Amino acid sequence: MPVIELKIPNLGESISNVTFSKWLKPDGSIVAMDEPLCEIETEKANQELSADSAGKLIHVAKEGEDLEVGAVFAKIDTEAAASNGGGSAPAPSKPAEATTTAPPHSEPSKQTYATGAPSPAAAKILAEGNIDPANVTGTGRDGRITKDDAQKAVSSGGSNPQAAPPPSTPPSTPPPPPPSTSQPFTRNERRERMSRMRRTIAKRLVSAKNNTAMLTTFNEVDMTGVMELREKYQEAFVKKYGIKLGFMSIFAKACAKALLEMPDVNARIDGDDIVYHDFVDISIAISTPNGLVVPPVRNVESLNFAQVEQTIKDLSSKARDGKLSLEEMTGGTFTITNGGIFGSLMSTPIINEPQSAILGMHAIKERPAVVNGEIKIRPMMYLALSYDHRVIDGSTSVTFLVKVKNLIEDPLSLLLDL
Repeated sequence: MPVIELKIPNLGESISNVTFSKWLKPDGSIVAMDEPLCEIETEKANQELSADSAGKLIHVAKEGEDLEVGAVFAKIDTEAAASNGGGSAPAPSKPAEATTTAPPHSEPSKQTYATGAPSPAAAKILAEGNIDPANVTGTGRDGRITKDDAQKAVSSGGSNPQAAPPPSTPPSTPPPPPPSTSQPFTRNERRERMSRMRRTIAKRLVSAKNNTAMLTTFNEVDMTGVMELREKYQEAFVKKYGIKLGFMSIFAKACAKALLEMPDVNARIDGDDIVYHDFVDISIAISTPNGLVVPPVRNVESLNFAQVEQTIKDLSSKARDGKLSLEEMTGGTFTITNGGIFGSLMSTPIINEPQSAILGMHAIKERPAVVNGEIKIRPMMYLALSYDHRVIDGSTSVTFLVKVKNLIEDPLSLLLDL
């Protein structure tokens, strides 16, 4: 058949709908086989779709449209590829010889649809920083504005000087000051459609509130022992493993030990059954420009501290770059979220279904504490455990949190597996 249909592929068992985010090639353009055509947004990650054959691209889907898996999003006229001499886009004609001499090894920049266009993550960063993409020079493929370009532009106040070439002559007049971001008595409003990830997060949070008997219990932990341990062994730890010893790996290992001793907290409900796990996969909450993701660190009970830290670092990097795979996003038997990195003193985290419990870490603050009958200033952190009362009894939740507290306050017992 001269015209073939391109359909939304099956992206995973739990994904039935996607949002058609953006066309990367204009309607009617000649495309090569496997050339990226568009970006789609799922509830877990963004993904590019490529051409199954060479030919003339015919748009079917519209940007921002919700499509089901299997829906046609484009067509390709393969006869146009044959008439174009093999399916590759026509090469630009050679420019006429310049009358002025150009620097050696200089090449004209390739201008395409992507030139000056920000990626989805870059667009969000520029919008939050009130930066016009027209003032940013892209260093990505064909001049596309990358996430790194956007971050540099925001940090430098509207441009990325590393990517932009220096001006040949100084400007005759100083540039006008940037427009004020705050206007007195403004009544402006701005409406934006929620991303598919944000919509999915919203549905799951509401579902957790409505479909679980959720309660939260609190405790506080003295971080003196952990901080002294990190201070004493940090340099040797970095020298041996090439990564810093953070608080998250210590809390993850403490939770893993407590979860194996108290399997109810590590369980989940499936219909009329309770599913228990003989392993601990701890989901780590990571904030990204597109929303909160919770990829799991698998078999935490069998990993050492350096392996946990390295896994968290790798997952965080992938999450913020939008490169997490669907497999890396699924699973988990327990969740840890650290609102303390944003300054939160106390919160009631929401359960990550179908799990039955989530631990909330918070900011470390120096407070007076009674130690052996004396009042001393200690670095203290509030801990919150939200749990599903259908699976976990109140006494079980309190006991679990106390176990975690004791392991954190005496990290040697954790290291010696006592």
